[in-house]
Amino acid sequence: MKLPPPYLGGITRVNDLLDLKGWDGWQRRCGVMVAEVTVSNALVHAGAESSFLDHIARLSDRLDYRIANSDERREAIFRLRYRAYIRDGTILPNASGVFSDRYDEVGNFYLFGLYIDDELGSSVRLHVLSKEHPYSPSLEAFSDVLQPELNAGKVVIDATCFVAEANVAQLHPGLPYASFRLCMLAARYFSADQVLAPVGAEHQAFYRRAFNYRLICEPRACPLLAKSLGLMSLHYPSEADRLTQRYPFFRSPLFERRMLFERPVVSLQPEASGFSVESTPLNVAQAATH
Repeated sequence: MKLPPPYLGGITRVNDLLDLKGWDGWQRRCGVMVAEVTVSNALVHAGAESSFLDHIARLSDRLDYRIANSDERREAIFRLRYRAYIRDGTILPNASGVFSDRYDEVGNFYLFGLYIDDELGSSVRLHVLSKEHPYSPSLEAFSDVLQPELNAGKVVIDATCFVAEANVAQLHPGLPYASFRLCMLAARYFSADQVLAPVGAEHQAFYRRAFNYRLICEPRACPLLAKSLGLMSLHYPSEADRLTQRYPFFRSPLFERRMLFERPVVSLQPEASGFSVESTPLNVAQAATH
């Protein structure tokens, strides 16, 4: 099936793309009426899903995950964030043309750029939360909800700053799913209990439908942002197999996860990594490169 041309207008944020690029949106552009439950439409539905998966598989052949371990990469991502956030009203304009916060400097975070044919197309930031490393933007905004989980010994992946270049996103409707794949890889590598998604009310339906997220806190004000966000959570241990079956491209070999997340000294217990584990802050400067 030939892929239909994407229609995104001026949208640049990955969350906005997700709302347009899920299975239902793909079906509508393929001419499938979701409300009509017939055998014929079920077959077309299956074909649409297959076509969408094929598209992402082709995208994966051209895509690199690169950790932002240089000033040049970090600045490019911070400028991408600014453009995306200004476009959808998440932040107010500033003279610098970049957006970052103090959580881009803490020891328990990973900042990734997604490069298509060597061009930065998207970015996502992950914080690995634990009792020993309680530093992330979602924890600051939703400490009453999250701190008890950390005190109980849970490991939580806080995924924030999902952004994408407008022109790249228009060409690659599977880009948001490739970005979310990093959350799944991190959750598996660190044996996480939850994967968080701080999102606006307009995006919550997608997270429920596509990944079975549940809302654990209603929208509230978040530091440095001009809009309120609610907190959604995916229970990774109970959803991992189902999501991998639905989205086979979420699968990953151990060497890929180690390349992305292994560091010489960490305080979390990663899966079968074979390196020394000490109670020492994660050192971003020592992160593995792509």
